[in-house]
Amino acid sequence: MRASFPDREPTPEELRRDHWQMLGFLALNAAIGVFAGIGVAAALIWLNIGGLGDRIAHASNPFLPILLITAPLALTFGAAAAASAIMMMPYKRKFGR
Repeated sequence: MRASFPDREPTPEELRRDHWQMLGFLALNAAIGVFAGIGVAAALIWLNIGGLGDRIAHASNPFLPILLITAPLALTFGAAAAASAIMMMPYKRKFGR
């Protein structure tokens, strides 16, 4: 059953527009995940979990450990959010395919 197009097939332009909307939805979710990962890394450092903030404060180059903590967390959270966004996409419901 096609909710958006019950009596006809969608045109290629309608499908193309829908695909761009889906890519925007995916990018937004991935960006939210990346920012959540950055927030978790900042909380780990700011709350000094396991003495992490102290170790970074005493490092000769604090940029490197911050990068090595933040980048993997941001990428992992972004990938998880993107994967959940792919599972939530309403394509089947919308076009019945």
